[in-house]
Amino acid sequence: MSKSFYKNSIFYKKYLGSVFIKRQQKQDNFVSLIFLIIKISFSLLAIISLIKLGYSSKVRLTRLREIEDSFLYEKYRFNVLTDKFDDLFSSEGEQRFMKDQDQIISRDIIRVIWR
Repeated sequence: MSKSFYKNSIFYKKYLGSVFIKRQQKQDNFVSLIFLIIKISFSLLAIISLIKLGYSSKVRLTRLREIEDSFLYEKYRFNVLTDKFDDLFSSEGEQRFMKDQDQIISRDIIRVIWR
């Protein structure tokens, strides 16, 4: 029995060994291909995420610039109006205020100024 087992193992190594090696190589190649596909998928996911992050950051910065410009404009208007209001309470401020106002009077109306 040991001779037949020995002969079978030689037969197995000689003829079936190459089939086993080819099958093992195919499995290794298949596993390598699967891992390569997974790596490519994760790389694409990372690249797309970075592109989306960059675009959303650009949009956010644009909006922040618009808000800053609007704030600076309103701050300038506030400062101008504050100065006008302070001038109103200075000496002869009421007269200056009246001169600065746009007063539209129709031709048919008589204007009376009390002093």
